[in-house]
Formats: sequence, C-alpha cells, structure tokens
Amino acid sequence: MQYRQLRIISGKGSGPAEFREALRGIALDKQGRLYAAGDSEVKVFDTEGALVRRWPAALAPHSVAVAADGAVWVGQTGQIEIFNAEGKPRRVWKDGARMGRVTSLGFFNGFVLVGNSAERCIHRFDATGKFLNTIAKNNPLEGLHIPNGVVDFGIDAHGVIHVANPGKHRVERFSLDGALLGHMGKFTGPDPTGFSGCCNPTNVAVAGLNLLCVTEKAGPRAKIYDYAGQLIAIIDAGFDPLTKNMDVAVDGRGRVFVSDTAKLAIFVFEPVGGPLS
Repeated sequence: MQYRQLRIISGKGSGPAEFREALRGIALDKQGRLYAAGDSEVKVFDTEGALVRRWPAALAPHSVAVAADGAVWVGQTGQIEIFNAEGKPRRVWKDGARMGRVTSLGFFNGFVLVGNSAERCIHRFDATGKFLNTIAKNNPLEGLHIPNGVVDFGIDAHGVIHVANPGKHRVERFSLDGALLGHMGKFTGPDPTGFSGCCNPTNVAVAGLNLLCVTEKAGPRAKIYDYAGQLIAIIDAGFDPLTKNMDVAVDGRGRVFVSDTAKLAIFVFEPVGGPLS
C-alpha cells in the first residue's frame, strides 16, 4: 500500500496558525476537523487545513482529544482542561498523581482513559470522574517502558486499548479492566517489518478495521500494521530527522495525520487508490 502527501498544516512561526515552540498533540472530530495542541493553546483547522479558531490553555498541553459530545479535552501536567467545541472552558479535572503528566486521552462507552507518563500507565475513570482501575501497570517493570517520556494509545471499536510500549519494541493490547490480551511487534534492527532503535514505536492510533498506525523516531516515519503485526505501509517523507514522539490520527477516509514535533507542523497523507478496509 502506498501513501502520498496531501498537505502540510501549520508550522513553526508567530502567525495565528503556527506554533512558536511546541506541538505535542493532535486529534480529529467527527466532522474531520483537526485539533492541534501546543505552546499554551489549542488550534482548530478545517478539512482543507485552514485555521478555524484558537484559544488559550491554562497550562502547556501534552495531549488533546475530542469526546463524542464535541467537548475538547486537553491533557496537561497535573490536570485536564475541558472546553466546549467553541473553546469555552467547562471545567478543570484534577486527580492527584493519576494526572501526573497526561500525554494521551481516549473515550469508550462513557469511560475516560488517561495516559499518565509520570506513572507510565493508563488510568480509567467513569463519566463522573470516579477512578475505576489502572492499565499496563501490573508487570515486572510496574509500568510501560517509555524512554521517550510519552504514554500513547488508541481504542478500537470493541474497546480494546492498543498501547505503544517502545522499550519492548511492541504495541500491547489491553481490555478495559486491565487484562493483557496480547501484543504485536518485535525488535528487528534495520528490517522495517518490525521496530528498531532503543525505543520504538512511540505513538499509536487505530487506523480502521484491524489496522494500526504507529510512528517511530531515528529515523522518523509512520507505518501501518494489521493487528497481527503484518506491515502494510511505510510513510517516511518530509519529517525532520530529529523529530520524535510524533502524535498520529487517522480519519474515516484513511488519511493519516502526523505531527512533526521539530517542524511544528502536521503532515497529512492519503492512501493511493482509496482507504484500506
């Protein structure tokens, strides 16, 4: 399968649509709008890459996600800020150590999942904010092996959580109650069918039925795998050689959005010949 670059959104600079110092998280809503979190604000871009709106965050964001009701959740150090779709503040959610450094967020059937890189795990809450359980902590390392400092995951249509565990060169699968269901990937050195370096993949997103998109560093690229670990595609055009922790999102048309954390830009790719199924 091949991908072609469709466009580049934002970039480094002082303009309204640009980021000055940091771009850490991206997310898509049901309408295909792109939400990018960096510096100390959130920027929203339409399906053609034009800036729609922007608003400030109380603290530097590490992640962003859009809930089913359109609310925008912004993960920070020690808290999550929640805004409505227009960027108006709703509330701030704090929960002690469970909000140590929120580098990923996800939702499923009313549950909220919070990736906490300070504790190297995921915490699950109900819709009221009640803590339910911890995921990816019950192992000899007492957490994920994340030399890159980021916990990142995607949730599929069945509620299975796919978590990047870069120090083990794999993506692990967990149930909502924290049971390890399996994993895919292994260290293969320069062979691109697996993962190389000290710690890849860094980020992961569900990319369709039984498909995952992951990103790697050194050198930076995105790859599509099926759940069994078969490599489907490699996307490695245009990224800064020094970028890492590239957040990734995939829309319903199979288009892949990758944040370059060095160029402070979002690269958009589309599959040649139509989306994978």
